Amino acid sequence: MPERSKSSSVSNLPLILDIDDFKGDFSFDALFGNLVNELLPSFQEEEADTAGGHGLGGTEALPNGHARASSDASKFAQGDSIPLFPEVDALLSLFKDSCKELIDLRKQVDGKLYNLKKEVSTQDAKHRKTLTELEKGVDGLFDSFARLDSRISSVGQTAAKIGDHLQSADAQRETASQTIELVKYLMEFNSSPGDLMELSPLFSDDSRVAEAASIAQKLRSFAEEDIARAVPSVVGSATASRGLEVAVANLQEYCNELENRLLSRFDAASQRRELSTMSECAKILSQFNRGSSAMQHYVATRPMFIDVEIMNSDTRLVLGDQGSQTSPSNVARGLSSLYKEITDTVRKEAATIMAVFPSPNDVMSILVQRVLEQRVTALLDKLLVKPSLVNPPPMEEGGLLLYLRMLAVAYEKTQELARELRAVGCGDLDVEGLTESLFSSHMDEYPEHEQASLGQLYQAKLDELRAENQNVSDSTGTIGRSKGASVASSHQQISVAVVTEFVRWNEEALTRCTLFSSQPATLAANVKAVFTCLLDQVSQYITDGLERARDSLTEAAAMRERFVLGTNLSRRVAAAAASAAEAAAAAGESSFRSFMVAVQRCGSSVAIVQQYFANSISRLLLPVDGAHAASCEEMATAMSSAEGAAYKGLQQCIETVMAEVERLLSAEQKATDYRSPDDGMAPDHRPTNACTRVVAYLSRVLEAAFTALEGLNKQAFLTELGNRLYKGLLNHWQKFTFNPSGGLRLKRDITEYGEFVRSFNAPSVDEKFELLGILANVFIVAPESLSSLFEGTPSIRKDAQRFIQLREDYKSAKLASRLSSLWSGSS
Repeated sequence: MPERSKSSSVSNLPLILDIDDFKGDFSFDALFGNLVNELLPSFQEEEADTAGGHGLGGTEALPNGHARASSDASKFAQGDSIPLFPEVDALLSLFKDSCKELIDLRKQVDGKLYNLKKEVSTQDAKHRKTLTELEKGVDGLFDSFARLDSRISSVGQTAAKIGDHLQSADAQRETASQTIELVKYLMEFNSSPGDLMELSPLFSDDSRVAEAASIAQKLRSFAEEDIARAVPSVVGSATASRGLEVAVANLQEYCNELENRLLSRFDAASQRRELSTMSECAKILSQFNRGSSAMQHYVATRPMFIDVEIMNSDTRLVLGDQGSQTSPSNVARGLSSLYKEITDTVRKEAATIMAVFPSPNDVMSILVQRVLEQRVTALLDKLLVKPSLVNPPPMEEGGLLLYLRMLAVAYEKTQELARELRAVGCGDLDVEGLTESLFSSHMDEYPEHEQASLGQLYQAKLDELRAENQNVSDSTGTIGRSKGASVASSHQQISVAVVTEFVRWNEEALTRCTLFSSQPATLAANVKAVFTCLLDQVSQYITDGLERARDSLTEAAAMRERFVLGTNLSRRVAAAAASAAEAAAAAGESSFRSFMVAVQRCGSSVAIVQQYFANSISRLLLPVDGAHAASCEEMATAMSSAEGAAYKGLQQCIETVMAEVERLLSAEQKATDYRSPDDGMAPDHRPTNACTRVVAYLSRVLEAAFTALEGLNKQAFLTELGNRLYKGLLNHWQKFTFNPSGGLRLKRDITEYGEFVRSFNAPSVDEKFELLGILANVFIVAPESLSSLFEGTPSIRKDAQRFIQLREDYKSAKLASRLSSLWSGSS
């Protein structure tokens, strides 16, 4: 901190500023305060004293805080010239001295900075030189380490080679030692043929059986390889090695004897359930053909393969007592029980096998294979006897369907057994493939049997329906047949329940297809074949039903032809003929209703098949390219025959209806209906009796058509019937002569007919009957007004020309000449 002399003298001593004052938290305000604090307090004390002596009356406070002297004080000030701020000179001197010292300090600092920079530069050069030398030293060190690593690696490789050589030498020494021992033993076996009495104690000591078996196998392998190498050699070499053939024979005999001895010990231990002894024998026997003889022997001696009573029990459990009728449900329960017993037995054997054999998976594979090929196959051979397709079993004995159901039950339960055995353990055995092979002979002709079964069921159902229909016919006899009301009743009607039964058969067959066919292509082919059977059955059934219904229409038409009324008949004959015609009409109406019922049931049957295809068949065919489209096309083709029969029958229905309409018109229409006498009475505005009868008949008979037909079929039928009715009425009215009152009656009939045909919802027919109403006006208007009738409707001029000729006054009013210009203009 700067320091000053504490003397009151104005003269100042030199300041002492230290460089350390500017380090750390330097503050200019603190430095300045320390410089002036010794001068400014004396000035402030003087000001305070002056204020204390004159402040009561001589000064006046200003609003800004400064003091203003009184007038007397001002005058005094003017008289004595005292400086207002006497310390200014001291401060100026202080500031000048401070500046000088600050400049000196700056020069000192600059000098120190220069020296420091020079020193730093020197140290930096030394440091860089040291770093360069260190880098060179590190590089040299890395090179030394690399050479050392290479040397260590070379030494390691050499050591490894030496180790390999030592290991190989030790192995060779061990092999040579063993070979010497083997040659010694081999010479013992090569002494004389069949002589096993002079062998080392090793080969007769029961406690060293495992070692003897191992050595015997090695000797046998060595001798056999030596003989095999000698075969292609020269004669001399072959003669030299011929001596080992004796050893091979003796070794073979010894191995056989040893193997039999071990198997006997294994059987004895097995009967006593001594698992440790069994395991020891199995381990030793594994050296003989990898233990296959032991494994085969163990599996073959299981009770379920040698006990006849167990096999007979299997047959009784599944097939029941001999001579009893088996059913698929009983067989399913029997197979479930038997297969559960087999699984439990195999599971118990698996526990023993795991504890005894060194290769339990191989033994399990042999065991499961034996179970399927012997025990299961023996049962399936008795259960599934493939029937002949040429002479299938009759339906009274279950037919082909019983065989297929048995096959499905056996296949499904055996597949479940295979999955259970797989869970228990069967080694590397393809148990699923082996199970499939058990049914291969049945799967080869399965599609043919399925189709034949569906055909057999279909034929049996038809025979049943024919028998029922025959019984109904026999019970009813010919009652009512003479009246013609029962022509259609003698024919069997289509039944939706029967078609539903066809579909149910097909669904069952489809379930079996899905069960037997694992590949999508095979499944699609089988499903397509089964569905084709359904299409053929439904198509044939409904087509035959429609044809039978058509036969009823044909018979009714033949009855009408036989009872057509002639001319010049006696009253009694005419009455009989009329009665017969009524009977024919009743037969026609009954046949019409029957055919409409057949058409309705036909449509319902087709809808059932289509729904079945969409819900069940499509999903199975879609994975195979083209199968779905082919089945759709086949379905359309199969139903085309039924559509053809339905179309022909609907045409016959129209003929039947129109024949009855024409009969009613001929019988009920009177000449006076349209040419009433001019007797001054009010005209009759009611429809004619013929019109009323025809409309009533049409309303009654077409009720069945409205119920049976739908959509486009209904529209086409009613449109065709409406057009035929229109033409029939035109031809009918050509037979009569009309006066004005008759024209009004005709117009009333046309209105009645038009209101009825509006229920057809056929615009073209409605338009024709509207034009008929306009056409009837030619009988009502005066002759001179006829030409104006056709100004707006030139299309009816041709029919109008024929109608005008039916006017009662056609000749008297000379209408032909009067309208000749109109007809020529229209032509």
